Amino acid sequence: MTVGRAIVLADGDQPSRVDLDAAWPGWADGVDLVIAADGGARLADPLGLRIDAWVGDGDSLGEAGLGELRRAGVPITLAPADKDESDAEMGLLAALRTGARDVTILGSLGGPRLDHALANVALLAHPAASGAAVRLLDGATRIRLLAAPGLNGGPARLDLAGRVGDLVSLIPLDDVAGVSTAGLRYPLRDEALPAGPARGLSNVRQRASADVTIRRGRLLVVEVPATLPE
Repeated sequence: MTVGRAIVLADGDQPSRVDLDAAWPGWADGVDLVIAADGGARLADPLGLRIDAWVGDGDSLGEAGLGELRRAGVPITLAPADKDESDAEMGLLAALRTGARDVTILGSLGGPRLDHALANVALLAHPAASGAAVRLLDGATRIRLLAAPGLNGGPARLDLAGRVGDLVSLIPLDDVAGVSTAGLRYPLRDEALPAGPARGLSNVRQRASADVTIRRGRLLVVEVPATLPE
């Protein structure tokens, strides 16, 4: 099986299918593989998704949930509770091992554990995901990472196409140099965004076509539908 696009279901807040469809049209188009990470399996039915594989330590889903998956013939990779990777990380790595170069992680935000949400955002910078298009998604947020390939690797560009009026925040993970934008209300022209100051927060898409380019550093790109408050 050739995998182009994959979805990983993590165990954060349950996104609504209606909200996802309204905020990010086409988010599930062409998906070849759905991997549930532990309790993320509970997200599948409400989202109309079929689970193709399950990974995790089972502490969230429980033996009853695992039994249901086994009876449905879902391949299960059960890890010990004492492990270095989070369940969501296991899901991402499993998707990448199939050859998927486009991965959407759902259920990665919210939930009772802020540390888990932050760790999920950090997955965007996972070395194994280098060169892949990975995003965190729910009905209110899309998060991606733009990383320049190094001092001599040339600039990196991210397509920001979408609805006019949506919010686009550019949040540096480290000091980012050579930031240029097109199609946003507050333009940047080969400028620096140092880590710490919030200058890149709450920009606004002015055209359906937009983009951001950087020469050095790593930049989180957080998009929020215009229907939500600034």
